Amino acid sequence: MTAPIETGDIAEFEQEFATSTTAPGKTPLVIKLLVAATFVVILNETIMINAVPTLMGDFNVDESTAAWLSTVFMLTMAAVIPITGWFLQRVTTRAAYSVAMATFAAGTTLALVAPVFEVLLAARVVQAAGTAVMMPLLMTTLMTVVDASDRGRVMGQVTLAMSCAPALGPAVSGVLLNIGGWRVIFAVVLPIVVVVALLGLRRLENVGEPQAGSVSWLSVVLATAGFALLVYGLSEIGHTSGLEVGLFAGGGALLVLLFAVYQLRLQRDGSPLMDLRTLKHKSFTISLLLMSAGFMAFLGSMILLPLYLQNPEIRGLSALETGLLVMPGGLAMGLLGPQVGKLYDRFGSRPLVIPGAAGMVAALLALAQVSTDTPLWLLLIVHVTLMACLAAIFTPVFTIGLGDLPPQLYSHGSSLLGTLQQVAGAMGTALIMVVMSNRSDDLAASGTPFAEAFVGGLQWAFYAGAFMGAVVLVLALFLPARVDAPAGHGH
Repeated sequence: MTAPIETGDIAEFEQEFATSTTAPGKTPLVIKLLVAATFVVILNETIMINAVPTLMGDFNVDESTAAWLSTVFMLTMAAVIPITGWFLQRVTTRAAYSVAMATFAAGTTLALVAPVFEVLLAARVVQAAGTAVMMPLLMTTLMTVVDASDRGRVMGQVTLAMSCAPALGPAVSGVLLNIGGWRVIFAVVLPIVVVVALLGLRRLENVGEPQAGSVSWLSVVLATAGFALLVYGLSEIGHTSGLEVGLFAGGGALLVLLFAVYQLRLQRDGSPLMDLRTLKHKSFTISLLLMSAGFMAFLGSMILLPLYLQNPEIRGLSALETGLLVMPGGLAMGLLGPQVGKLYDRFGSRPLVIPGAAGMVAALLALAQVSTDTPLWLLLIVHVTLMACLAAIFTPVFTIGLGDLPPQLYSHGSSLLGTLQQVAGAMGTALIMVVMSNRSDDLAASGTPFAEAFVGGLQWAFYAGAFMGAVVLVLALFLPARVDAPAGHGH
């Protein structure tokens, strides 16, 4: 992070900002600041995974209750992100940044001092509300200030925040939990958040002009309730009765449908909460479907390896050892992002996304051959390969999808993309876990020993992930090499 600016350097800073928004090959300062802030808040999404056993003891709750600290984060993201498209068009860049970081800092402070589990759960909701604003803010600002010919490279840098942070979360929490209790996690995160927020506010410039307009509160209620219920219902597949899952997921889907219909009506007045005219743009719609299928495979498969590695009757690794094993894959995905972006700017999407999708399917098929004694070094190589292939997919698809939209739809496109990521992640995780548990149960019922039955379920789950990867490969064939840049950068 660059040092704080002094009063005498204001003119020099303004000149730097002005040139960085237009000069190819140079990342605008506003993007660097937003990437840093987004990295910090997204890191927090997965940082509590390893703390579940400690929290169970400290608060005297069972595993499923403690796991709600991660589930409620995802639910809140799904509920809040649909509102961000409208919000980002109504406030300045600095105001949106201030709201996001202040909300996240407040949630982190509350978590640090939480006396009971319910307060800690509420703190996670507040944190997630701040996180939900940051990613669409970053994507919308990037599309506005970065020239179309340079977007791939800059979007690649965003991949650092998107992929490295979730991968580092479990490893970071494993180290901090070894130092002290779970409160140490929030004690370390809080000052970092405050410093990043203050640095950002000191140097952040407003991008574009906010638009006046009232909010449709019915849209807010339908979106918040609909997406939250849908994601909750999907996340409960395999954990509760089919009737209960159907009521929550079905009810959520119905509310989302009503939300969509109501947005189409509001579009006549020009005041939708989420503008669905984004879906009229073919490349954006294909990118949306491709990203959803990709995230289903990515997040669903991401949960399988820790289950396998930490199972005491199979591999018996600690949470920290597991985090360190999967961390190189996350780092590879993040560090390759900028290089993939540069290749996209030069060659377009198809030479990257199609081979990346094929490699993703091959890697998931390789993981489907896992056994009770597969060498850890081999798992490491296959996992790094999988993450590298995902980098080749996500960076170009993000760029080409949002690049297909006119500037006034950037914020709505970003929020729709973010919302469907949460839904797809919940759906992919649920489907893969159901496949694994059903296959394991069938094998166990037929007399197969536990370890072999568990691994048998794991193999089928990775095959399910490979099938989702095949959907990504098919959709990649319909992507154009690149899209024509919309005229101008303004809203």
